[in-house]
Amino acid sequence: MTDEAQHRRTVPITIDGRTFAVEPGRHETAGDLLRLAGLDPSGYDLAEILGHGEVRKFADDQPVDVHAHEKFVSIRQTAPVA
Repeated sequence: MTDEAQHRRTVPITIDGRTFAVEPGRHETAGDLLRLAGLDPSGYDLAEILGHGEVRKFADDQPVDVHAHEKFVSIRQTAPVA
């Protein structure tokens, strides 16, 4: 498959401000997307930024319906206290 054909089959999304190219559709899980961003799903949750201060949080095994230009953020589950 050429790079051009590969490019047509992917859509850009952002996770924590970094752009990633993924296949569109409802097949990626939140855990898959966190791993793509280099994060361990056992320590982070994934949330989609919906606008107006609203977010939708996903469980690690929950499928995410991926569309072009969606924005996601990671949410750290716990943090050490100083």
